[in-house]
Amino acid sequence: MNWPMVRAILILPGTVIVYVPVIIFWLTSGTKWEFFATTYSHVEFWLAVVLAATGLSLAIGSVRVFLLFGDGTPAPWDPPKKLVIKGAYRYIRNPMISGVLFFLAAMSLYFQSWPLAGWVVVFFAGNAFYFPFSEEKGLEIRFAERYRIYKKNVPRWIPRLTPYTLNGKSKPS
Repeated sequence: MNWPMVRAILILPGTVIVYVPVIIFWLTSGTKWEFFATTYSHVEFWLAVVLAATGLSLAIGSVRVFLLFGDGTPAPWDPPKKLVIKGAYRYIRNPMISGVLFFLAAMSLYFQSWPLAGWVVVFFAGNAFYFPFSEEKGLEIRFAERYRIYKKNVPRWIPRLTPYTLNGKSKPS
């Protein structure tokens, strides 16, 4: 068992997709903002299923790639020692955050919760500032030109249509 990764998952995505939504649901209970679950006969249910599956796939795939190739975790206190440019990271620089955003959007649709949808916006806005002003600076320091080239070729939020490769190689290292 990789305990640093388990700790990172419990603290980071755990806070974003479990602890904060539970607090939102608790605070809105009994108000006009109270959540209610939709049913399979509504389009929101099926859209939530697609978004949740996409989000879980991105998040789990990202964690798997970090475990296999990153030699560290996605957490700032235990960053990867190797630049990860495999899997979804060949298409988008932040597939883990994108996965969490998809999952949160699915939750807000499924639970018909505007306050939870607001949390999606707040979470995205926070990351939209954090990544360029903090995380990417650290990646540039640790991985230098290799990260700058990657950053120039792989978008932060909207995926590219073709996988990024290093120096024309079909399998980046």
